[in-house]
Amino acid sequence: MAQPSNSAVGVDNTFRRKFDREEFLERAREREQKEGEAGFKAKSKGPPVQRKPLKHRDYEVDLESRLGKTQVVTPIAPLSQQAGYYCSVCKCVVKDSANYLDHINGKKHQRALGMSMRVERASLQQVQERFERLKKRKDTGSFTEQDFDERILKQQQEEEERKRQHRERKKEKKKEKAAEEEPEIDPDVAAMMGFGGFGSSKK
Repeated sequence: MAQPSNSAVGVDNTFRRKFDREEFLERAREREQKEGEAGFKAKSKGPPVQRKPLKHRDYEVDLESRLGKTQVVTPIAPLSQQAGYYCSVCKCVVKDSANYLDHINGKKHQRALGMSMRVERASLQQVQERFERLKKRKDTGSFTEQDFDERILKQQQEEEERKRQHRERKKEKKKEKAAEEEPEIDPDVAAMMGFGGFGSSKK
């Protein structure tokens, strides 16, 4: 005997979720509209910031002043006194010199200084002026062959003087060491035994 189908028995299979395409399209449009408005508001909070072009540093980066020094680090110490390199612009501590250089050359630090990562385009006149300055510096700071010979002679004399001082220090150390090793003899004991003292054979 054949079994009747589910529809015939009266099984309710309406628990399955039915997707209404039009309803979900409408929801998607509403969400896009809300996100678009929120994004526009976030972007238009203020006028666009005009940043200055990149320029070279006018100060020397200090990487070696704390080299080889030990420091006690406490958890309550301010950031500027903790171990590592402190950036006062970004208020952060970087642990080693390579990362510190990457940080101060990076986009975040340059933006905090008010600079973009673009370099100002130089004009022809600026390039020519730069060449002239470098040429003048080269002319004033150039050495003649005679200056070069004098510098070499001076360096050789300094080297000889250093060697002479080194030899003298070595002789003084030998004398001090020999004086320490010589035993002290009581003059009364030496007179009783019939000699003035043990003199070294080296003179």
